[in-house]
Amino acid sequence: MAQVISVHSFRGGTGKSNTTANLAASTALRGKRVGIVDTDIQSPGIHVLFGLDEAKLTRSLNDYLWGRCRIGETAYDVTPPPVATAGGKMFLIPSSLRPGEIARILKEGYDIKLLSKGFRELIDHLQLDCLFIDTHPGLNEETLLSIAISDTLVLLLRPDKQDFQGTAVTVEVARKLKVNRMLLVANKVLPEVDAASLRRDIETAYRVPVAAVLPLTEDMVRLGSDGVFSLINPTHPLSALYRSLAATVTETAVE
Repeated sequence: MAQVISVHSFRGGTGKSNTTANLAASTALRGKRVGIVDTDIQSPGIHVLFGLDEAKLTRSLNDYLWGRCRIGETAYDVTPPPVATAGGKMFLIPSSLRPGEIARILKEGYDIKLLSKGFRELIDHLQLDCLFIDTHPGLNEETLLSIAISDTLVLLLRPDKQDFQGTAVTVEVARKLKVNRMLLVANKVLPEVDAASLRRDIETAYRVPVAAVLPLTEDMVRLGSDGVFSLINPTHPLSALYRSLAATVTETAVE
């Protein structure tokens, strides 16, 4: 049975897409077939991490939502050599970055029910073990749908007052939607912050487990989204944290 994992944050700038990409890569390195869907249709970008040239994309999630193709036709094989060597596969379903298509989404919208149907079709068509959903920040219709159908919801927040307040709202909404499993991840935490104390404070405030406290590192900033960090820097301490987090999220043991 494939797992559906939504990675979400109430506000932008939390590192949601980078975290999604690194979780997916860490899972695929364990020999799994992994899909990633960019449902941040208003401001897509995860394709950049996988080096996909927007000008060369023939199909996107938008095409499926407007009935131009089946969702399987929007999937791109982005399996990097280390993942292939480990026996895993990675597929990315990007959203369009074309201004006209983004404007159309904002103006006309789309049939939200097609998303859940498309997720199921992807799992079957690609024979996926895990489907990661990179959501749009905040709470809108497609985000609520992604949250509701997920086996696991991963909520990112920074140690920031606005993030804390917004995350509180999201947690309560997720509870009302009866999400099967919810995990919090503190991201971009300054190195001098006591991670154990921060973890306790967050778990006390939200009554939700903190799966990881990820530090802000110069190496990640320097990379500037030019690739998937854990694949480029496999021995980096942050990459080890991503692997551990991926194991927790997918409920597998770290080897």
